[in-house]
This record gives sequence, C-alpha cells and structure tokens, in this order.
Amino acid sequence: MLNKKAREQLRRLLPISMVATKQWLLDQGLNLHFVDNAVRSRTLIPITTGVYTLYEQPIRWPGIVASLQRMLGKPIHVGGLTALHLAGYSHFLSFSAEERIELYSESPLPGWLRRVPIDVVFDRCSTTRLWPESVMTNPRYLRAFDWQEGLPPVSYSCPEKAMLEVLTKVPSAVSFEHADSLMQGLSNLSPRKLNALMEACLSIKTKRLFLWLSERQNHPWFKYLEPEKYDLGAGKRVIAEEGRLNKKWSITVPREMQGDNGHG
Repeated sequence: MLNKKAREQLRRLLPISMVATKQWLLDQGLNLHFVDNAVRSRTLIPITTGVYTLYEQPIRWPGIVASLQRMLGKPIHVGGLTALHLAGYSHFLSFSAEERIELYSESPLPGWLRRVPIDVVFDRCSTTRLWPESVMTNPRYLRAFDWQEGLPPVSYSCPEKAMLEVLTKVPSAVSFEHADSLMQGLSNLSPRKLNALMEACLSIKTKRLFLWLSERQNHPWFKYLEPEKYDLGAGKRVIAEEGRLNKKWSITVPREMQGDNGHG
C-alpha cells in the first residue's frame, strides 16, 4: 500500500495531464522507496525512461511544455512561429506535415524530451545571441496559454517578441515571402514594447530585417519606432544571397522585393 500522505503529495505535485522526472519528484521531497512503489503499482506510468505521468492519461504537448517550464528553473518559453499561432495568427503560417513546437531557451533541452512518444517535434532555439536574460525573465513579453483549466499555463512570446524570433530564421528556415506575409498581419503591435525589445535585442541582422519589413508594410506603429536608439551595427549584412542592397538598412534583400517601399 502506498502511504496516504505521500499519495496526496504526489497528486499535488503531478496533476493529471502533466509529467515529471523521477529526480524532480525526489527533489520535491518524495521518498525514493515511495516513488519506486508508485511505479510498481502503476500509479506512476513511465512515458520514457525516468519520466512519469499519473495514471494512464493521454499526454499533449502543452502538458509537456508546462511541466518543463516548472521543472527546469530556467527561462524557457514557446516562441517564434508557434507563439504567433497561439496568438491567433494561424492564417499567416505555413503548415507542414509534422507539428513543430519552437522552444526558446539559453540552455539545451533535456534529452528525454526527444524520447517522449508524441506527435510533435520540439525545436530548441538558442537565445544566447538574441535575448539577454532580462528579456527572457520579463513577464511583460510573455503571454499565458491556458490549455487546461486548473493547470499551470504555458508561457509563450507576445507577438512583438515572437516576430523578432521568427526573423532569426530568415532565410534558412523561413522565407522572405513568409516573413513578409506575417508582418503584413501584425497591424496592432505595441510600439512601446517594440522599442524596448529592439533596444535589448542582440542580433543586428534581426533588427535590420525587422525595420525593413515593417517599413514595407507601413503599419501605423512604424512611425513610433526609434531606430536611432537601437544598436544596428556597422557595414552591410548579406541576408539574401545574390540579393540587392537596401541602402537605408544596409541589408541584402531579394531583388523582386526591393524597391517596394521606395528605399533603393
């Protein structure tokens, strides 16, 4: 028989639909003997080596990410294209055969995440050259995805931050055209948030590309941006191979997209 007090503690620590590593359960004060007995009695169900869920419940990706966010103790959040999807910009996203969940973190993801039997791929995107820790830990730049009532929400980037994260992947994983169509839909961004994020952002390529794309779309918020306060570096940046140089922002862009905003 499992100890009643420990059983209640386990239920508090591990709500149904979430997961926990054995080490994390022990770190929260559960006894090793109790945990081993819970596994033997099928109260704890292994979903991969050393990672458990309570009872036999189907696990969805938000449950895994919400669990990861509370266990890691370091900033990690859903960002980029996945965050734009959660914010309601799905109609501007391109769909692939497999669902990819973009997780932004300074640290590598735990190895067990790749072994979880679930129909999504978790993509870790390093923030080392993109965001300082002050941005990663600031709740102002995050939203909460309430995926199941009564359970911890999933933290994801606000649209201003998510769009900058998307631009780090142009053109290797996101095309100029796709980025342009995303920017077209972002007519309600906060210039105050954008100014703060652009001042903090560590990627010069990303900042210049954002300014070029947002000027192309000429959204109402663009005139409130303050590029003179951003570190935009020096010299040109080749983003589009064999593209044409946009002189204002000193980046190469696809020839067919150059000149649309009157800045050759």
